[in-house]
Amino acid sequence: MNGKQIRLQRLIPSDGKLCIVPLDHGVTNGPLQGLENIAHMLTQVDEGGADAVVMHKGLLRQVLTLPKPLRCRLLIHLSASTVLNPAQGAKVLVATVEEAVKLGADGISMHVNLGVEYEPRMLEDLGRVAYSCEEWGMPLLVMIYAKNGGADTPAHAARVAQELGADIVKIEYPGSREAVMKITNSVHIPVIVAGGIKQPVIELLQMVENSLVGGASGIAMGRNIFQHPNPKSVTQTLSRLIHREYEYKDCLFRIETEELDESPRYFR
Repeated sequence: MNGKQIRLQRLIPSDGKLCIVPLDHGVTNGPLQGLENIAHMLTQVDEGGADAVVMHKGLLRQVLTLPKPLRCRLLIHLSASTVLNPAQGAKVLVATVEEAVKLGADGISMHVNLGVEYEPRMLEDLGRVAYSCEEWGMPLLVMIYAKNGGADTPAHAARVAQELGADIVKIEYPGSREAVMKITNSVHIPVIVAGGIKQPVIELLQMVENSLVGGASGIAMGRNIFQHPNPKSVTQTLSRLIHREYEYKDCLFRIETEELDESPRYFR
């Protein structure tokens, strides 16, 4: 057993499911609501049961300010672009696998967009990062989105990630459990579904349930958690659904009784 296998065992629970909360949006969008105090948000999602968070390297020092060690794992995101650039789909590398190892990360995350002008460079970067992950024994999560193409494009994107060295692939929700199943049947690595745009919790739960039934290994959900008025509680509900500690109907009941879905701040 090598270092990557050991870290993957730590990252992915024994049931093979993952609840990941990306907190890397600040580079792309600036200090969004919910990300002003990273230390507080880390505590909320960790106590809510997140298995891992995704962060840029500069925010890792916030982990040291926490009153107690995090239970969840830390993935360092290597890719970046900003909404200030017309070519924001062109992700560039802003960190290295070696840096992540030195910072104490448990794994690597990077972003690739297909069907855009800078696709060749991003694919080249993916190949290099995957090589470094093998050298350093670090798990690699690749979030890969296809900007053009038809119904088969998400499965193609997932296959690109696997064939170029990803250990876990993150995709956009393709719209149905059948479409998710088509993707999960096309690769042999865990498939994680992105949370997407902000939406009511009841719709998130339906998306998560469809994804799990379709064979997905979990979700990576950012703003639908960190911009919710109760990040800890919504993380807990989603995590328990993913790990099948709650059934879908139990989660719906919890929404109704705890009013997770009712807040003016959530819909603004």
